[in-house]
Amino acid sequence: MTVQEVITHFKEQSSPAYHAGMARFGIDSSKALGVKLPIIRKLAKNIKKDHTLAMELWETDIHEAKILATLIADPKQLTEAQMDHWTHGFYSWDVCDQACGNLFVYAPFVLDKVLEYTTSEHEFVKRAGFVLMAEYAVHQKKADDRILISFLPIIEREAWDNRNFVKKATNWALRQIGKRNTMLRKVAIDCAERILEQDSKAARWIAKDALKELSPLTP
Repeated sequence: MTVQEVITHFKEQSSPAYHAGMARFGIDSSKALGVKLPIIRKLAKNIKKDHTLAMELWETDIHEAKILATLIADPKQLTEAQMDHWTHGFYSWDVCDQACGNLFVYAPFVLDKVLEYTTSEHEFVKRAGFVLMAEYAVHQKKADDRILISFLPIIEREAWDNRNFVKKATNWALRQIGKRNTMLRKVAIDCAERILEQDSKAARWIAKDALKELSPLTP
């Protein structure tokens, strides 16, 4: 399939009503055609993996093309330069999260990027770092718990950041780590309780919301 064929398909499947409603979910629709995610996922299943096409689709700057790119790109072929290029181009939370969950979390250098992105001054780059933590906890089933424990000091350190898309991702990472198993739940709750003591509105929200979900799960 070619880039132009993909764009033509998306234009045929676009919905003005869906496009108008994207803003209700906090999605930046300025570059969108208005195509629902299930339609994008269905096309991705038909294409399967095509790393070259994915790289070309990303450069079209069409919202749905970028999401499709995250689904058909090959994590084994992904380079650090490509990952950085995509990450620094994030403008909407859904593109960020799709890239992290569909592709970046499976890259061999994902842990290095977690450390790098969580120190960024750019809101969506920093969000990507914490979304990767959350996705890593969910998808990397065989990962050593010590890796996830190593994320907690970063979460604690950055809990002050009040930017909406950062604090929500920080909270998400903390909750997903805590839900992985009983031992991690305990250390995540301990982390949340320390964060709760920080003199920051964002930190208190992150901690309270995490504790609300994790504490009832404790035996």
